[in-house]
Amino acid sequence: MLTLSVVCELLAILTIGLVRPWGEVVPRWIPLIGGRAVRPMAAVVPAAIGAVALTLLWANVPWWWTYPHADMTDTGDLVVGILYQPLVLWGPLLAAVTVSYYRRHRSPRSRGTGS
Repeated sequence: MLTLSVVCELLAILTIGLVRPWGEVVPRWIPLIGGRAVRPMAAVVPAAIGAVALTLLWANVPWWWTYPHADMTDTGDLVVGILYQPLVLWGPLLAAVTVSYYRRHRSPRSRGTGS
C-alpha cells in the first residue's frame, strides 16, 4: 500500500510538470541529460498512455455502491465510495493537460498557417 501511494504521488508530480516551466527542461542534477530541453513527444506519449490507463482503471468507481462489500460497514462503504469518486477525473484531466502540453510544444511546421 505504501509503494502504491508513493508511485501515485510521483505520477501526480510528473503531471504537474506538464503545466509548469520545470517540466520543459531536465533538472541539471540528473547525470548526462541534465539541463537539456525535454522533447515534447517524450512527455506526451507516456502522459497519453497514462491518461488512457487511469481512465480505464478508475472507470468502474462511479458504480461503487452497486457492488457488494460484505466485509465493510454501511458507513465505511459510503465513506470509501465518496473518497474514491474524484479518481474518476484523474485520467480525463491528465488527457486535457497532455493535449495542452502538446499544443504548446509542437513544432512550428505542424501548426500550419491557420485561417
